[in-house]
Amino acid sequence: MSRVYGAQHDVEGAVGTHLFGIAANNSGSSFLKEALATCRGTWNLVHEGQRMLGFVGPVNRGRVPLIWSAQPDWLARLTDPGAYDWPRTRKAWYFQAFARNSRASVFYTKAPPFLLYVGELVRHFPNAKFLFMVRNPYAVCEGICRNLRGSSLGNREDLPTLAATHVSNCFSYQRRNLERHGERGVFFTYEEMCDEPARVEEKIRALAPELDDLVLRQRLWVKEGRYNEMLTNMNDRQIGRLGAAEIDTFNRVFRRHRDNFEYFGYEFLVPGA
Repeated sequence: MSRVYGAQHDVEGAVGTHLFGIAANNSGSSFLKEALATCRGTWNLVHEGQRMLGFVGPVNRGRVPLIWSAQPDWLARLTDPGAYDWPRTRKAWYFQAFARNSRASVFYTKAPPFLLYVGELVRHFPNAKFLFMVRNPYAVCEGICRNLRGSSLGNREDLPTLAATHVSNCFSYQRRNLERHGERGVFFTYEEMCDEPARVEEKIRALAPELDDLVLRQRLWVKEGRYNEMLTNMNDRQIGRLGAAEIDTFNRVFRRHRDNFEYFGYEFLVPGA
């Protein structure tokens, strides 16, 4: 697929909509990012917005920050508006962006911490719109714990507690985003995207009609080329890896956030059931 690059075109003049993916890590947003990059109407970035050269703001690097919202020091850094320079960041993003044609009018990027500062994105990007997404919290926690095992953090007995705390906090922020900025976006779950892709495509096209060629059910390289896969609901496989002790630990945290479970329509798992 041929590409044009922002360094050689007037991206600022072409873009009429800034579209952001708002989802916690391990929630399926990487696949969505690659699917949107196949659309004729989008300007895209090779990496997450926070990982592009020229991004001015705190960056949660490495593997441990998979649980960034469970760590008060990281939350404080990520939610400090003074830590960001959005005009400089936008200029760097435009310069490095790519598209299928220079007339693309939707700029898209995503990064899990965007979930914390949707209001700042609204203030600093003209016509900001959002794709809000959540995923089954047990599957998200399984992915986090599996990726962190073997690291220095993974040797700590409280890793499942930290993972569940992170996911619960992300649910709280996402609920706040929907209540404050829901009219600027569309909401869907990972499960809906995988199991009813045509319905989710319709939601996205209703928000951004320029994306009339969006196809979700396709095989794509994701995670910066580490996986080449068809859109697939991985929840059963991932949740099936969990032991009763892990589920019980997750539940001790999740029960303190029962209202968010009900808000997003997820049910508590029973260990051993």
